[in-house]
Amino acid sequence: MNRKEETLKDVVIKFAGDSGDGMQLTGSQFTNNTALMGIDLATFPDFPAEIRAPQGTLPGVSGYQLRFSSDQVFTPGDECDVLVAMNAAALKANLKNLKKGGKIIVNTEGFDTKNLRLANYPEGVHPLEDHSLDNYTVFPMDVTKMTREALKDITLGTKEKDRAKNMFVLGFLYWMYNRDMDSTIKFLTDKFGKKPEILQSNIKVLQAGYHFGDTTETFTTTYKVEKARMEPGVYRSIMGNQALAYGLVAASQKSGLPLFLGSYPITPASDILHELSKQKAFGVRTFQAEDEIAGITSAIGAAYGGSLGVTTTSGPGMALKAEAMGLAVMLEIPLIICDIQRGGPSTGLPTKTEQSDLLQAYYGRNGECPMPVVSASTPSDCFDAVYEAVRIAVQHMTPVIFLSDGYIANGAEPWKFPKSADLQPIEVRFKTELGDSEDKFQPYLRDEKLVRPWAIPGTPGLEHRIGGLEKQNVTGNVSYDPENHQLMIKIREEKVARIADHIPAQKLDSGPEKGDLLVLGWGSTYGSIKSAVAELQQQGYAVSHAHLRHLRPFPANLGELMRNFKQVLIPEINNGQLIKIIRDQFLLDAKGYHKIMGVPITKTELVLKIRELLGGMN
Repeated sequence: MNRKEETLKDVVIKFAGDSGDGMQLTGSQFTNNTALMGIDLATFPDFPAEIRAPQGTLPGVSGYQLRFSSDQVFTPGDECDVLVAMNAAALKANLKNLKKGGKIIVNTEGFDTKNLRLANYPEGVHPLEDHSLDNYTVFPMDVTKMTREALKDITLGTKEKDRAKNMFVLGFLYWMYNRDMDSTIKFLTDKFGKKPEILQSNIKVLQAGYHFGDTTETFTTTYKVEKARMEPGVYRSIMGNQALAYGLVAASQKSGLPLFLGSYPITPASDILHELSKQKAFGVRTFQAEDEIAGITSAIGAAYGGSLGVTTTSGPGMALKAEAMGLAVMLEIPLIICDIQRGGPSTGLPTKTEQSDLLQAYYGRNGECPMPVVSASTPSDCFDAVYEAVRIAVQHMTPVIFLSDGYIANGAEPWKFPKSADLQPIEVRFKTELGDSEDKFQPYLRDEKLVRPWAIPGTPGLEHRIGGLEKQNVTGNVSYDPENHQLMIKIREEKVARIADHIPAQKLDSGPEKGDLLVLGWGSTYGSIKSAVAELQQQGYAVSHAHLRHLRPFPANLGELMRNFKQVLIPEINNGQLIKIIRDQFLLDAKGYHKIMGVPITKTELVLKIRELLGGMN
């Protein structure tokens, strides 16, 4: 049989099926295999909100999008080249995002009368037979039947055998893109080594999918993507929540503070608790609390006792933690509150991404309650960003809010991980004795940064009062004096403002120092903005990109930087939150681009918006 091999620069695959079809596992295994080959990648897992949505229905579709390229990539792609559809609902939910002429690999068993009805296709309509897919290249295969055939000698029930059908698809794609199966076989061996029948069945089906591609006459072309040209070094694939957990462990080790996590499980933050619970070798203690309030207050207690106190949550949990955050501000102790944002309000869209908690992070507490806010931009950036959040917290004696979101948390990318020696130390100073001029410990006596001392309970002579009532300046005694209350509010606000003197100046990510338009972003819009701006720069537009890590306080030079441009555009996955703060603090007529659909902003959308602002729409 004559076959040809074609070299591609860039491929986007969308795996889609029922939540029980193993599409997340299939996608993550193909991702890991891609990373091991040195190919750059970006992913976008898309989970259904219901734990057990009705099988075969549109709400039950689970997806995993992977882009891999021989060039550096920053987004998982606007449209996909290949759609793997395990049933009719998966096809219907994702066809709109497939390029014209793209390839569709379908499991024909998922397109029977029942599945078509569950996917809300009209009576008598069959997308595989009515020529509605003529603009695409369709590869029908009865994955279920071939999976059962491969396992005819295995003594598993039909339901158990069908669970392996995702391995058939994975094996076929490994053949299609010239991969070996070793990484997945090792994964399966590690996972099912103590269950030999399940291990054998998965490996047999994986190999059957590979050999199907190799022997059938339907497929005449295989594809290859070369290694990406990236900075030399050792890389691994990392997801955002993993990187966040590792950043906290690294900060604990470099600061010498034992790490304590007090947390209540909530999507999409729960994986941080799962990951940190594995790190007992580094002295990490994790506590799964009975509710959000217990989670944060236990972390406050740990911080008061001299540990690195951390709590993790998402938007609804942030609301429940608000009172305790105020307590941490009043006590002026270091604490890290990780908010992995999702669609809101209320329960909202539990598995969909959104940047909707920035105003809550800024203002969502009673009274005047300022807290620094730090955000991550990509999955691997979670490591550096949370490390910086810890540095600010312990060196400025303040709780810090760390913002990520579902897109970052569940997405993956190659990460050139640092060595311990390359990380900046985090200096921690505990007060251990009275100063020469002190007759009695003054817990709110401040240094030049307005930072009060950190005294561990039980230290002789350093006993002091704690609690949420207003503190008297210097002494820390309870005070209802009006002038003192105003003074303390101003001091706490100024302490946070002075952090701007101890963070890096804002730099441009790309583009000229002065120009027609600055695209200012934060969080997970990074990849879309970077890609859109790069395309427009190549076309001769005077466009620049700056991305914020420090959201409160802003870098000291931010206002000056923005005023070097005729226009400022702020894209956000919310209804316009950063833009409100920028307009308020800098009196700047920034323009916004807002998307609130539970999915990231695409590069194409931004390119069109920027051209519109510059009068160059086409």
